[in-house]
Amino acid sequence: MQPVDATLDEVLVEYASGTGMEFWNKELLAIPGFEVITAGRLIIALSIFLVAYLLSRLAGYLLARRLAGSRLRPDSVHTIKRITFFIVLALTALAILGLFGIPLTAFAFATGAIAIGLGFGAQNIINNFISGWILMAERPIRIDDFVEIDGSQGTVEYIGTRSTRIRRTDGVHMLVPNSHLLERTVVNWTLIDQHIRTTLRVGVEYGSPVDHVATLILQAVTEQDEVNSDPPASVIFEDFGDNALVFEAYFWCDVAGEKAMREIRSQIRFRIADLFANNDIIVAFPQRDVHLDTRKPLEIRLSGDNDR
Repeated sequence: MQPVDATLDEVLVEYASGTGMEFWNKELLAIPGFEVITAGRLIIALSIFLVAYLLSRLAGYLLARRLAGSRLRPDSVHTIKRITFFIVLALTALAILGLFGIPLTAFAFATGAIAIGLGFGAQNIINNFISGWILMAERPIRIDDFVEIDGSQGTVEYIGTRSTRIRRTDGVHMLVPNSHLLERTVVNWTLIDQHIRTTLRVGVEYGSPVDHVATLILQAVTEQDEVNSDPPASVIFEDFGDNALVFEAYFWCDVAGEKAMREIRSQIRFRIADLFANNDIIVAFPQRDVHLDTRKPLEIRLSGDNDR
C-alpha cells in the first residue's frame, strides 16, 4: 500500500522502476552449468556488440587516413584496416561470451558440426573467403594494379571478402570471385614494375632510302618523353612485304595500362607522318599490278551518248 501523502509522480516512478527491474531481471534462457541469460544481459551484450562494431569501423577509417600519407600501398592499408576490424570483433565476441559465462570449449562440438555443414553447403563462399585472405597475404594482385583476365583488362579497385572489383578500360566494373584470381591465369602488367616493351610497325613504298627511313623512325620514337632510354630503342628492317618495305620499332615505356601505351604509339605515328612528309617518304598502301596479254591487238570500244 502506498502512503496516503505520496504524490502521483512518486507512485509512477516507483511503479516504473519496479516494472523496469522486473523486465531487466526476467530470465530468457537457463542452461545448466552456465549463467542465466536475462533480458538485461542480452541488452548489454547487444549494446557492446553495436558499440564495438561502430568503434571498429571508426578505428579502421582513422587508421586508413593516418596511413594514407605514408609509403604504404593502398592494398596494404586496406589489409591493415580489415585485420583491425576483425580483431576488434573477435575481442568483442570473447567479452560477450565472458558476460554469459560461456567457455570456448562449449563450442567444440557445435563448431565441428557447423564446419561440416558449411563444408557441404557453402563451399564456394568459403573458397572465395579464404582466397581473399590469400590474395592479401601473398599480394599477387594489389589495388591499383593493371591486370588482364579472361580477355578483359582493367584496374583493381577493391579486394573484398568474396570478390574483387576490377574497373575495365571501357569503364565497366567487373566482380571477379577471389578463387578465380588464384585458379586461372591472370596477367598482372604492374606486379613488379611498370616497365613494358612494345612495338610499332611502319611500311614505306619500294624505292625509299631504307637507312634514312630507319633513322627517321628512330628519331620519332626517341623524341617521346615517355620512351625509356635504357634499354635504348631500336628499329629493324623487318621484311620485303607484298606492298611495302616493312620496318618495326622496339622500345620500352613505364606505363600502367594498355590505354597509355596506345596513346604513346599514336603520338609516335603522328611524328613519323610529319617526318616522312618533310623528307618526301611515302607510307605504302596496297597496290595491284594488272598485266594484259598483248600477243594480238587489243579491241578498244568507246561508249558515249551517240551509241545509245
